[in-house]
Amino acid sequence: MSSASKSRPWDVHRLPSAEGRTFLVTGGNAGIGYFTAEQLAATGAVVVLGSRDRARAEAAQASIRSRVPGARVRYLPLDLADLSSLKTAVDRLDLDRLDAVVHNAGIALDDPPRRVTGEGHELMFATNHLGHFALTRWLAPLLSAAPAARVVTVGSFAARSERLDLGDLQSTRDYRPKRTYGRSKLAQMCFGFELDRRLRAVGSTVLSVVAHPGGALDSLTPSRPPIRVTTPGERLRALPSAVLVQGKDAGAWPVVRAVLDPQVRGGQLWGPRVFGLRGTPRREPVPSHMADPAVAARLWAASAELVGTDPHLGFR
Repeated sequence: MSSASKSRPWDVHRLPSAEGRTFLVTGGNAGIGYFTAEQLAATGAVVVLGSRDRARAEAAQASIRSRVPGARVRYLPLDLADLSSLKTAVDRLDLDRLDAVVHNAGIALDDPPRRVTGEGHELMFATNHLGHFALTRWLAPLLSAAPAARVVTVGSFAARSERLDLGDLQSTRDYRPKRTYGRSKLAQMCFGFELDRRLRAVGSTVLSVVAHPGGALDSLTPSRPPIRVTTPGERLRALPSAVLVQGKDAGAWPVVRAVLDPQVRGGQLWGPRVFGLRGTPRREPVPSHMADPAVAARLWAASAELVGTDPHLGFR
């Protein structure tokens, strides 16, 4: 890369080429994941959409191809709530290396009751955190084979006001959907920072970065039929909120920068520039409750036990 390209300010509308690289985006069929995949596809990379819904993934592929001439996009059947299926899913990638994985897929439940997966884990914690923790284990050889791979974990502004209850990670005693969701996203973000500490400790070339979309509303998001159609009325009613928040297309910008920018370093947090809610991406200070190594170590140990995997996650 030339010195001129290194010094050029980051432009969300003029992304660097990623020709020859391959990226996996979990939940790449909708929302932030879709726009992350669409933007990454425009760089010339191969983009793999990890999704449990084939029809929605195929619709996303068609949408990306209609907007990005020559886009190279694939579908990977992936159900993060089914931990036993993840090794098979990674085997289906049929790759020699992976240049980045974007841990984006997530689920938010608005109302009680508490739901569990077939393996007995609370659904939001299992999908948002445990599934990505386990997936990293199976992707480790492919990431390590790339010259400078990245694990980009997509957090949430909702995690800022939450604190982990290490004695009740799966909300068995006191389940409240919004709090449980926020804590599951906090667990993801703690994982992302702890993963980078562990990667540095073993001298890995893989970086772990955390990003979040800020305030991203469907009503401010460009239409991508049939995935999502935003009516003129919805956009008009949402215009006053655009002072503080943005659409999901812009919400993907910090994630895409975390994947592509050569100036990004492991252990960093990236989010929108204006109050962490909207605007172009910038590096943010990591909140202390997300960076506590003692809490992260306990979360890591509990996650490895729940998933039944090697605590090293395959990185040596």
